[in-house]
Amino acid sequence: MPQLLVRNVDEETVAWLKARAAAHGRSVEAEHREVLRAARAASAPAGFWERAARMRAETAGRRITPSEVLLREARDER
Repeated sequence: MPQLLVRNVDEETVAWLKARAAAHGRSVEAEHREVLRAARAASAPAGFWERAARMRAETAGRRITPSEVLLREARDER
């Protein structure tokens, strides 16, 4: 498996990665792999059904007004 060496990482980022690794019970190296994997997964284009499911989850519980009601209200205001 290829190796990756990251140089010149600021101390604040290193401390963040160490704290995150400790919180997840992983080594810093394993946490680094997880951060990279999650970044790759987040940037991958989602298909239609995945995007639709995410949108349903994000809008769950919101009150929705049907478009015909909004149109009628707008027409009545004129």
